[in-house]
Amino acid sequence: QVQLVESGGGLVQAGGSLRLSCAASGRTFSSNGMGWFRQAPGKEREFVAAISRSASTVYADSVEGRFTISRDNAKNTVYLQMNSLKPEDTAVYYCAAREGSMRRTRPDDYDYWGQGTQVTVSS
Repeated sequence: QVQLVESGGGLVQAGGSLRLSCAASGRTFSSNGMGWFRQAPGKEREFVAAISRSASTVYADSVEGRFTISRDNAKNTVYLQMNSLKPEDTAVYYCAAREGSMRRTRPDDYDYWGQGTQVTVSS
């Protein structure tokens, strides 16, 4: 199994940056596809970014060019670097892991989830 612990959320002014971290424990982390999702109040959880075992990435159109997902298998950690933040980026951000090694963009494709970390962007 995989356990995920997120950190790095907070309050930031529009145009600023935050870096989210997701520390994973488990014996198969390096083989897992990883993803970031977010959920704003009253809205469904939506895809943000995903990264495969081989570090290929895919992004939602809304964050393309602003966010970067990366992984450090030696540290069992996945990151989400968020730049040029907008108020509409405000949400709880969740790290997710799947048993498979490929990128996936649907929440149902993931098997393990972090507790979520709040990101608030003020205008």
